[in-house]
Amino acid sequence: MRILLWYCERFAWTPAVKTLDNAPDAKAGEYKDAVVAFVHVEPVDIEKGASTETRLIKNIKWAARKNETDTILLHSFTHLGEDKADPADALAVLDRAQERLEKAGYKAVQTPWGHFLNLELNAPGHPLARIFKQW
Repeated sequence: MRILLWYCERFAWTPAVKTLDNAPDAKAGEYKDAVVAFVHVEPVDIEKGASTETRLIKNIKWAARKNETDTILLHSFTHLGEDKADPADALAVLDRAQERLEKAGYKAVQTPWGHFLNLELNAPGHPLARIFKQW
């Protein structure tokens, strides 16, 4: 798994192109004071199961604490590596991560699945605003 975590003072999107036929229709969205997790799920992550998801959640929660926010956006981002998990499997990982984060008291949402999005992001220039992790 590879994740790129951004602390954003503002993160917004509008749907641009639907990339998966079975993806639901998408709406624009905007959040402030949020950690945005760009998540790239690989086939090996599906094989490892819950241990990979737990590591994902720990990293996200750590970034949220460091940036003093309880708002987390999960964004499927298959551009951080060449090996990509099956889209349905990757979505299931994000769904479970969202559920676990919500149970831990975070406001967790996902950007629209199966769409390329026009993104707007405003991130401050400090070291904890941009973190990359791979395992």
